[in-house]
Amino acid sequence: MIRLYGATGNEGKVREFRLAAQERPDIEIGQLPGFAQIPPCVEDGATFEENAILKARHYGARAPGLVFADDSGLECDALGGAPGIYSARFGGLHASDATNNRVLLETLEHVEPRTARFVCVIALIDGARLCGVFRGTVQGLIARKPMGSSGFGYDPLFFFPPFARTFGQVSMKRKLTVSHRGEAMRALLASL
Repeated sequence: MIRLYGATGNEGKVREFRLAAQERPDIEIGQLPGFAQIPPCVEDGATFEENAILKARHYGARAPGLVFADDSGLECDALGGAPGIYSARFGGLHASDATNNRVLLETLEHVEPRTARFVCVIALIDGARLCGVFRGTVQGLIARKPMGSSGFGYDPLFFFPPFARTFGQVSMKRKLTVSHRGEAMRALLASL
């Protein structure tokens, strides 16, 4: 049995990581012990990759084995890739998902195109050794209003044309078959 520790306090991400790993019964995913007591990592990288590696190294130094950390977000073409690495705080430092969604809709109110992509980068570390960096992306459009109550973050705004639904309107299991996080996690699992 391979045990992986996820370095995140985001319960939505934890659920998705565990669901993605269900295809591998030889792998168990748990939250990093004592995560809430560890001082937060300073995410001052310029890319998703840099921030994922920073987090993996920061939390990996306090772990009893393999640790993975991700950095993920939404890139809107009309905004030059924003909110990008600032996705979680697009509406302010401690903004809620609802606030971030409202600010994004206001920013894009009369803007075209509404093409966007979700990006997830996961870094895997064992002690001080970086074992791999795995990237996943999914293309879509930003809807004109939130739709659906599944998922978290920008899911209610992220319209995926092949589903003819937002990620907020589909089950987590269906979303993971095509999502950025599902793709990055499958690549990580395949490397083990």
